[in-house]
Amino acid sequence: MKKLSPNLDREDGLETVLEVPIPEEIFTHKSGTMKAWQNVKFWMKPNAAEAKAASMTAVFGGRNSEIQLLLGVVGAPLIPSPIINSSDNYQLITPSIKDQRIEVSMAKYIMKQYVAAVGGERALNSVDSMYAMGQVKMATSEFSSGERGVNSNNNNKKMVKVKNVEMKGEMGGFVVWQKRPELWCLELVVSGNKISAGSDGKVAWRQTPWHHSHASRGPPRPLRRFLQGLDPRSTANLFSTSVCIGEKTVNKEDCFILKLEAESSALRARSNSNVEIVRHTVWGYFSQRTGLLVQLEDSHLLKLKSSETDCVYWETNMESLIQDYRTVDGIQIAHAGKTKVSLFRFGEGPETRSRTRMEEVWQVEEVDFNIKGLSIDCFLPPSDLKREQEETGQCGGGVVTGTNAKLPYKIRSASFRISTSKVAAVNLDDSCTTSESDEDF
Repeated sequence: MKKLSPNLDREDGLETVLEVPIPEEIFTHKSGTMKAWQNVKFWMKPNAAEAKAASMTAVFGGRNSEIQLLLGVVGAPLIPSPIINSSDNYQLITPSIKDQRIEVSMAKYIMKQYVAAVGGERALNSVDSMYAMGQVKMATSEFSSGERGVNSNNNNKKMVKVKNVEMKGEMGGFVVWQKRPELWCLELVVSGNKISAGSDGKVAWRQTPWHHSHASRGPPRPLRRFLQGLDPRSTANLFSTSVCIGEKTVNKEDCFILKLEAESSALRARSNSNVEIVRHTVWGYFSQRTGLLVQLEDSHLLKLKSSETDCVYWETNMESLIQDYRTVDGIQIAHAGKTKVSLFRFGEGPETRSRTRMEEVWQVEEVDFNIKGLSIDCFLPPSDLKREQEETGQCGGGVVTGTNAKLPYKIRSASFRISTSKVAAVNLDDSCTTSESDEDF
């Protein structure tokens, strides 16, 4: 990972320190005539002709729209359960497992084994803060829309399916900071587009280049990336109230399956009059051999009012394979993994159904604990979010649907066009949305 960037305007200019390191591959020569600084400029400002030529980017209306989709869905998703206060260190270990259902007792026993496998309670409780830096590669692997009728002569029903055969993907880097589970911050840059997200213990927020800063509804929740092998303490706290539902072989490892359903009160806190979070479920697959987390899955279903009588449903399924555990200061931290995402839209009729599949491969380059000088000021929300809260109060207004719902991407194809009002952002359950005009991005 490169931490210094060459001057993009002058080849002989001084290098600057990058806020978010970027992969070394960005600096490699694509040809004998293109220099490293030109490659960086190409990465930050995509070639329009190349974008138009790609079949997958054409579906989303251009490369920038596809990147917005990837960052919006895969960039900074949150886990359904609120953050457990750091003062409640490992209450899951102390209660007796007697007089409880066998599924609950098994889950607590598996969590004991997991805590021991990642380094033990003493090692985990000694961590006050952490930092991690790494690289990612994202790609939209498939998009399909519509439903083909039984009668092939029926021209009213069309089906469009596009696959990204080459799977080149968009490259980038990320930095995450955490001080106790409730304070965290993420900065992720992919192909020159940056997304920031964080929590100050009172509110979780997100900021993107194409949308103003906005807060999550309900109590602050942990970033999913921390549960992908970076933060064993949050993982243990998350599954402290789970149940064991069986066994499964994942990546040639026999695993126990732990399941956690979001409480109805938490779902109601994230819903409003126009958007309802129907369910949000998390599954953890823990190796019977090592005790470590091998795979993390979660699925959530949103119900949006598209009119007085019709509703649109969005189902998002994420599956993360967690690999390459290494010991850092006595704690086992995953340094690599792969996430597959399936985004499914249905509800208004077979012809409006769509499914989008995305993938992300990540690799952690650096991890460190107990960062000196990391104060609460490092986790403050953006100033425009504070102003918005002062003007409108706490996030709780209705999400505007129809033609006024400004969403970060648009899907197009040769046979049909779905406006932004029909392509609901899967993060509607995580943010307040204000009325904006329907625009192209």
